[in-house]
Amino acid sequence: MRVNKITVSLFAAGLIASPLANATNGYFAHGYGMKAKGMAGAGIALPQDSIAAATNPAGMVLVGDRTDVGLDLFKPTRSANISGNMCGPGCSMDGHYDGNGKSLFFIPEIGYNKMLGSDMSLGVSVYGNGGMNTQYDVNPFASIGSSGPAGVNLEQLFIAPTWAKKLNSGHSIGVSLNLVYQTFSATGLQAFAGWSSNPAALTNTGKDSSTGVGLRLGWSGELTPSLTMGATYQPKTKMSKFSKYAGLFAEQGGFDIPATYGLGVAFKAMPATVIAVDYQAIQYSGVKSIANKLEACASPTCALGADNGLGFGWKDISVLKLGVSHALSDSLTLRGGVSHSTQPIPENQTFFNILAPGVVQDHLTLGATWSLSRENELTVGYMHALKKKVSGAGSIAPTGMPGEANIKMYEDSIGIAYSWKM
Repeated sequence: MRVNKITVSLFAAGLIASPLANATNGYFAHGYGMKAKGMAGAGIALPQDSIAAATNPAGMVLVGDRTDVGLDLFKPTRSANISGNMCGPGCSMDGHYDGNGKSLFFIPEIGYNKMLGSDMSLGVSVYGNGGMNTQYDVNPFASIGSSGPAGVNLEQLFIAPTWAKKLNSGHSIGVSLNLVYQTFSATGLQAFAGWSSNPAALTNTGKDSSTGVGLRLGWSGELTPSLTMGATYQPKTKMSKFSKYAGLFAEQGGFDIPATYGLGVAFKAMPATVIAVDYQAIQYSGVKSIANKLEACASPTCALGADNGLGFGWKDISVLKLGVSHALSDSLTLRGGVSHSTQPIPENQTFFNILAPGVVQDHLTLGATWSLSRENELTVGYMHALKKKVSGAGSIAPTGMPGEANIKMYEDSIGIAYSWKM
């Protein structure tokens, strides 16, 4: 009964927190759980808290009875430059545009795990999977027919009840049932009405929501006393449609969660030092509204919102994460990490991605945990995503106008988490 009450409470807290989620690595978070975030997100083979299900469900049976509550303060800095554009006599979109009309976001995380004997656990992890926000108070598309601030806001919340079991002393498996809730809104896109299959559901229609149910599977195995490996897979999650934006996203408002998979290794280099390496793949190409390219469209079949409608042109990405954890003393553990991803946005797709400039590729992280007692911990984490610019090449040509759009972003976050073991 106590487990049920805690699960319901975490579900409710997640729904309340859902408007606060935002992220990176395309639009996915660089890591989940404050300890993993301090190691650049590496954690497939190194579970450290009850948010572990977000990375590898098999790890939950290895973290014991515990509750974790954390909050990240996330600050993305995004901008765009348009040059060489002529939209008519005396008309040009050229200029520098600041997309930071809203610049601070809070990202919560909540986890609970309960051991059922020595070889099985039930838990739930609540976390912001990702998101994307821009708000250009000076609208980049004003000269071609838009009005008011331009931007988008995408937020994704995962609530993941998780079962995990030890198969033997060295191997475990786990499965999470992902209950997904996402919201979206867009403003200032009136200039694209002529490109839409449903202009009334293109822009300025308020916040819309979408729900779906998916799975994440995981395995963890101790190959030697100092070497652990892990693997995880999440199929594409089918989401209900954003009906208010049926004229923007392909398939009349479709916006599914891309499939992901990963492999991880954790190596105990010394009794107090662990090195973790993760490889993660995010398959953006499997979602038409994300992957379909902005290109010249002379047919209703490729208009915004159509079954095969225009999209953001994102490619699949691979992410390599390296993290180190060192126990400086019985009460203090220090962490650091670095990650690198391939670029999701091609140079010829930057114009529409003024709205979603998810171009950062490199992250640097630091973290630490203080053991306040045998049952209580305090963890902090910091992340800096290095500034990245993607310069457009033929990026405005699909609209029939000359010019290039260059997009740029960097990010910072700092967070804190409190944990207690039961």
